Amino acid sequence: MGAHEKLPYGWRPEELHFQHPYLTLGQVYSALAYYADHAQESDADLERRLRFVDRMRQTAARPPLLQRLRGESS
Repeated sequence: MGAHEKLPYGWRPEELHFQHPYLTLGQVYSALAYYADHAQESDADLERRLRFVDRMRQTAARPPLLQRLRGESS
């Protein structure tokens, strides 16, 4: 469960628990409490990771099969 789920969706702890049944409700509340105490650094880390993924997507070569399926030449 990540902080990115709480903010955009506005899910209550019970909904987060329903979406992540492998966590106890206590673990959900603990994660939310941790996020509340570390929101700025957690959000900065998430943004850093998303930028990294974007860079990897931009620089990664398309797999040959995908190129063929889209009719692209190598």
